[in-house]
Amino acid sequence: MITLEELERSPLYSEELGIDLADKRDGELFKWFLASLLFGGRITQTIAKHTYRAFEKYGLLTPEKILDAGWDFLVNPIMWEGGYVRYDGRKSEQILRDCESLLEKYEGSLNRVHDLASDSKDLEKRLDAFYGVGPVTVNIFLRELRPFWEKADPKPLDIVFEEAEKLHIDLARFERKSLRFVRIEAGLIRHKNDILEKRVIKNL
Repeated sequence: MITLEELERSPLYSEELGIDLADKRDGELFKWFLASLLFGGRITQTIAKHTYRAFEKYGLLTPEKILDAGWDFLVNPIMWEGGYVRYDGRKSEQILRDCESLLEKYEGSLNRVHDLASDSKDLEKRLDAFYGVGPVTVNIFLRELRPFWEKADPKPLDIVFEEAEKLHIDLARFERKSLRFVRIEAGLIRHKNDILEKRVIKNL
């Protein structure tokens, strides 16, 4: 059983991908936005990571470069190399449309999305307005930004509380916007997803 001490040392998903959210520059924030769109899809976290690495491999880590690459290139080689076998066209369309919206509405700046938001709820609403983005994707994007963005403070997902309860961890003891809490949260989610992925592999 995983311990609280191990959870407190958990790397953030952004850190696993080499993304520095503490930097707060738009380039790093867009990388995490792209990764969040992938993690929020109907795929395993392993495929999401592989697909992000494919974007990285081909240098498609800005909205402009992704739009220049176009739909066909996103489907193959990006999605194909990432391990998509379904939804590749739909996810490619979503990413392209969200890049267009980010450029048109916010001058390509996620910091601008944050700065224009009146509070945390308005920030979540603005992100939810992007094509194909729902509450889960918004949560993925914002939860690791809690320590770095003033208005980033999404409520943890139900699975976080459920896993914490199983491990007898009282999450109310921790400041939600602290890096310590976010590491615990990431660790709990990773622990749950690892179990689910192992079950999928076992049933193949």
